[in-house]
Parts: sequence; structure tokens; C-alpha cells
Amino acid sequence: MTAVESGRRVYDNVRKFIVYIFAHATPEIVPFLVFALSAGAVPLPLTVLQILAIDLGTETLPALALGRERSEPGIMQRPPRPRHQGVISRDMLVRSWGYLGLVSAALVMAGYFYVLWRAGWHPGDPTGTGSPLHHAYVTATTATFAGIVTCQVGTALAARTDHAALRDIGVLSNPLLLAGIAFELAFTAALVYAPPLQHLFGTASLPLDVVLLIATFPVLVWGTDELRRARRRRQLPSAARSVPAVSVPPWSRRKGG
Repeated sequence: MTAVESGRRVYDNVRKFIVYIFAHATPEIVPFLVFALSAGAVPLPLTVLQILAIDLGTETLPALALGRERSEPGIMQRPPRPRHQGVISRDMLVRSWGYLGLVSAALVMAGYFYVLWRAGWHPGDPTGTGSPLHHAYVTATTATFAGIVTCQVGTALAARTDHAALRDIGVLSNPLLLAGIAFELAFTAALVYAPPLQHLFGTASLPLDVVLLIATFPVLVWGTDELRRARRRRQLPSAARSVPAVSVPPWSRRKGG
């Protein structure tokens, strides 16, 4: 029984890792699609070095920490999964790309356009070096970068559970994940506010109103997925909710057995 529970926990954690990684593909691709579909009228919202900072710097530790999640409540009440079922399923892709990814992309692009529009930008206006809007453009790309990182925080909290609510497993029950989130936020702050790293990664200091806007992203990303899972739990057939737990064989109850 312990081996079955451990196997299910490992299987679930692998899926959580994949959901977390896949969810960030959408907000990283959408900025390039917006740039391409607008034929350059919308300047590129994210630079290549900023993408590398995300993929190699900010998302690694939280992704690894998801592999140390405890078993979700009711893990032994689930029926066995079909033998032919793979690790990656259609529901996982819909969740990562369709829910978490699209919400993150929408929030990130909203932050990007907010910074540009507050500076008086209109589609097609020049934003290159030496133009009046260049600093606003650099600030906007920084907002995109920081927005993706904060969305990663919300995605990490959402990916911790596949069925149960976050409160059922405890917000603070994975200290490794909390440490990973603290690292990625500190790393992002260094890239945004340290002058040597600003020059290297093409970032600029964010004003307070933009920081406050981006600070809401984790709650919005996590909250959207939490509502989706709550709706699915309510729609779960009563028969599936009442599946009996895996019984313990009589011989295993013996002392030392």
C-alpha cells in the first residue's frame, strides 16, 4: 500500500513539473506573435536575453521543488489509472497552455501595453535608441519580463495540486518551493534594479504603479486555476467521489509484517 501511494505521488509530481514548465511557453511565445502579426507596428515585447534569464534563471528551482510535493489528500481514494494512459494528457495541455498560459499571456501583454500607452505611444511609433519613447519601451519590456516571472509564482502555486484545493495541502507545506520563489523574485529584482545587469539584459527600473500592477499577477493566475479545479470537483460524479480506499491486506497488519 505504501509503495502504491509513493508511486502515485511520484507520478503526480512529474505531471505537476510538466504543467509548470509548459505553462510558461504561452506567455513567452505570444509577445513574438504580437510583434510578427502586427508587422512590427508593436515593438518586440521581450528580448532573447530576457527569455534566457527566465528559462535558465527563474523557473528552474521552483520546477525542481514541485518534485518534492507531498501526496494530495485522497490520493488512495482514486481508481487506478488506465494502463495506456501516458504522463502527458490532453487535460494537462489544456490546463497549462489554455488556462494558466493564456491567463499569464494576457496579463503580461496588458502590463506591456500599459507602460507604453501611459508614455503616449501609438502603434507604429518609433521606439529605437535615440527616440523619445525608447526609455518607455525598455521599461515596457522589463514589465513583460517581470510579469512573466510573477506569473510563474502563481503557476507554481496552482501546479502544486491537480485535484485538491491549495488550502488542503497547506500554502507553507513545501519549504523548497518557497525558497525557489524567493530566489526567483530576488534574481528578478537584481536584473531590474542593478545597473550592471540592466545594461546586460536591457532592463530598466520599474515605477511603483507598474510594480503594484505586476504584484497582482500571481493571485490572478493561481485564482483562475483554483476556480477551474473547484468547478471540476463540484462536477465530479458522486460515484467517483465515493471510490473506496485501497484496502490493507490482513497480513500487512501484523506486527513487523
